[in-house]
Amino acid sequence: MPRQPATGALLGLALGDALGFPTEFNDVPSILAKCGPWREMELPKRAFVSDDTQMTLAVGRALRTAVERADLTPRGLEGPLRAEFVEWYRSPENNRAPGGTCLRACELLTDRHRAWQDASRTGSKGCGANMRVAPIGLAPGLSGEQRAGAAQLQAALTHGHPTALAASDLTAHAVHLLARGAEPAGLVGRLRSYALEHRTYYHHAWLGDLWTRAQYPGPEQFTARGWDECLEILGRLQEAVRTVSPETDPCLATGEGWIAEEALATGLLCFLLFPDEPVTALRRAACTAGDSDSIACLTGAFAGARLGAGAWPADWTERIEHRGDLLALGTLWDA
Repeated sequence: MPRQPATGALLGLALGDALGFPTEFNDVPSILAKCGPWREMELPKRAFVSDDTQMTLAVGRALRTAVERADLTPRGLEGPLRAEFVEWYRSPENNRAPGGTCLRACELLTDRHRAWQDASRTGSKGCGANMRVAPIGLAPGLSGEQRAGAAQLQAALTHGHPTALAASDLTAHAVHLLARGAEPAGLVGRLRSYALEHRTYYHHAWLGDLWTRAQYPGPEQFTARGWDECLEILGRLQEAVRTVSPETDPCLATGEGWIAEEALATGLLCFLLFPDEPVTALRRAACTAGDSDSIACLTGAFAGARLGAGAWPADWTERIEHRGDLLALGTLWDA
């Protein structure tokens, strides 16, 4: 049976989101008191997802629309992304603890005459930037430039901080590498090399004059700030993978995940602690003191991209919210 990395990643993301949604905002002792031993955590009977999965689907649909119309370009993606984000903002289902940055930026995006750069929150590097970026890493046929530019653009519509852009680019790159068979053992080193290679490269075609909205002397300095913060946390992650006990809260090593680079690092740490045990990795990610649903959704995306659709228990995937939409995108990209 084919591995189906795109289907595996999207299902894993939603399952992690649904497992971590009830534990978000709780510390680990409270989670253990509520759920029992973390290695036995069960998916809720009604497996509701948060804004993390909702916005992942918005990015996935926008990407599908843009690619169906023509070769992927900045202008071709910006319109569908903007439309999807505004639709999410206006939806009555937008009641799953969405982030303030996403809400404010999407409210500003409703004004069709406003440049998206004027809606972007350049002071925010919240994890809303990269919790939703997995589709960019899964879609086939993109060049490295398209993948990086699209990952940064989808972040920038709401979170314009340079670290949000770099962390989103790295998250999509990690998903892409794993979907193509990269070994977990070398993954952090490859991400560090990618960050160093792109440290001062500003995607003018994709980002326009976004950098001028922040207080930097030039686009290279703007970009470098984001990659340097990501390189710092990747160094912490590399050390944590070697030294951290799986029984301790991963957030103690790589941060609570409320900001983009920490969500990337802690989601990766949970995956790398259990590279061949995807459900255990999800449970570890959901039993954390930080932004548990965002950490677990990224862990699920990484594990599912590597191991494919068969990684997840059928009785879990059958009851995940938005299952049909997740399978439609996964099937398209796995084909």
